[in-house]
Order: sequence, then structure tokens, then C-alpha cells
Amino acid sequence: MIRYMRSLLVVLLGLAPLSYTRTGSSQEPAGKPAPGTPQQPNSRISDQTYRVSVDLVNIFCSVWDQKTNSFVTTLTRENFAVFEDNQKQEIKNFSRDTNLPLTVALLIDTSQSVAPKLKFEQEAATNFFFSVLKDKDRAMLVEFDSGVTMVQDFTSDANKLAKQIKTLRAAGGTALYDAIYLTCDEKLIRELGRKTIVLLSDGEDSSSKHSYEEALQMALRAEATVFAISVSRGGFFGVGSSKSGDRVLEQITEQTGGRVFFPFKVEELEEAFQHISQELRSQYNLGYLSSNTRRDGVYRKVEVKLAEKNLKMRYRRGYYAPTT
Repeated sequence: MIRYMRSLLVVLLGLAPLSYTRTGSSQEPAGKPAPGTPQQPNSRISDQTYRVSVDLVNIFCSVWDQKTNSFVTTLTRENFAVFEDNQKQEIKNFSRDTNLPLTVALLIDTSQSVAPKLKFEQEAATNFFFSVLKDKDRAMLVEFDSGVTMVQDFTSDANKLAKQIKTLRAAGGTALYDAIYLTCDEKLIRELGRKTIVLLSDGEDSSSKHSYEEALQMALRAEATVFAISVSRGGFFGVGSSKSGDRVLEQITEQTGGRVFFPFKVEELEEAFQHISQELRSQYNLGYLSSNTRRDGVYRKVEVKLAEKNLKMRYRRGYYAPTT
């Protein structure tokens, strides 16, 4: 579990601290992700962990004009068609969520492999919080190396987040999949509304207990959109690129409705954060009651279509059905 920085209160209460750390293991690194549909739920995952589900399926969708590369926020319900497992669904709820409160989890890779880039990550992340957070929004900060640490719990105070960002130090391995899994399992799955993970990493995992498939499954269960900023490229980062790490980031962002950015210089890192901020304020929410009433917990594929040919979309490609 995510270990809390302030463990003194836990000790005084006589409780065991919430922690999950892997400083070394004989276990083989988590396997590489297989492209395509996520695997079915792992039998070890307990439904008791999750908040009570509702039958309404909410799909947050970003639409942009590929000619101008600008977001389109003037569409109506009639412009969209939603399909679940190839069966058309009736859109019950429709809204343009430009002002819906945001719940953001910033996950920063502080493993030894990203040490040359950490200073730039800290500066860009600080600016992101000051630019994106409004009074009704909340954000949390998680760092991961060989383990996963919640540095700052949910807050609307950008100053608190900025203060904690300055404390980050690089060391150890990379528990990328654990960071996504635990953040979704312990925090985001209990939240409502728009839930977003912003991930800064090179995409390489060397220390996780959970696999890529388990991390993706948990992100989909938590209805979290993952945006990733790769720090594996050359340029000012001073390191070579990692094709396998980039593929991991591309796959998990595509499946959850987000996007991956590949900055080569400081200015592009700032631009990536600004783009994420703008996209989060330019989304549509398409809500429907599934025509499949089985509460079997299996993965269901979602497809959203637009009649306009020059428009492109991003949205999560499926979800896990509720269970009894």
C-alpha cells in the first residue's frame, strides 16, 4: 500500500503504517504488456475494495479538429453515437464538462534512471498545479522508485503541493505499475467525477509486484484517464530513448482515453502540462445505461463515433461491468 510520509500519528495510535516498498527482489520484473483488449479480472481482486458502483456508464471524451489541432467544444448529443460490444447505446446524460471539478493524481518517477531530469520535472509539475487547480479541484502527489509513496494527499492548495515537490529525490528502481495500481485502488476508485492520472516517467518498470495488465485493469475500474509525459527522450534530458518504455505509456494512455507526450526540451515539457490542463477543461461527458444488464464483472468494449470526418476523439476504450 502507499506509505504515508507522516507516519508518527500512526505509531502513536498503535497501528501498523500503510506501506509498500520493494528495495530488491528475486522476482522477475513485470512482464511486457500485450496489445489489445485488457485481460479479464484477476480472481485475487476483491470487489469489497471498491465503492458501490452505479449502472450509469460515463465516458469522458475529448474532440479536436485535426486541421487546426484545436479542441471542439460546441457539439451536441446528436453528434455522438456510443456502442458497447458493437451494440448501440442510448445516451441518457450529455454535458460539456468545462467546469466540472477535477481530481488529479500526479505520479512522478524518482528512480535513479531519471535523476538527470528530476529538476525539470519538479519545475514543470509545480507550474502545472498553479495553472490547473481551481478552488473546487483537488490534487495529490505520489512518487515512485523501488516503492510507492504518497507525498501529499488530496488538497486544493497548490502551495502545499509545490512545497512537497521540492522534497523529491531520485534513487532506487522503478515500480511504475505498482504506482498506477495502488493510486487507483487506494485513492481514485473512491472518488467521483473526472479522475485523472498525470504520469511523469520513462515507462520502464523494474520493481513492481503488479503487472501492466493489473495496473491497466485497476485504472479502468477507477475510471481514471491517464496522461503521460515521457522523460526517456534525448535533448536536454541527456539520455537515450526507451522504445519499450514509450510503448507502455502509449498503450495505457490510449486504453484510458489519455495521451502521451514526448518532450525534447524544457519548453516542450511545460507545453505538455499546459495541453493536459486545456484538454481537461474541454471534454464531453457521455452517460448511458448499458443494454447489457448482466452484472458479471467482465470487460466491455466501448466505441464512440462522430459523423464529422475531420474530427478526432480520445476516450477510454472500455470498462468493467458491475458485479452482484
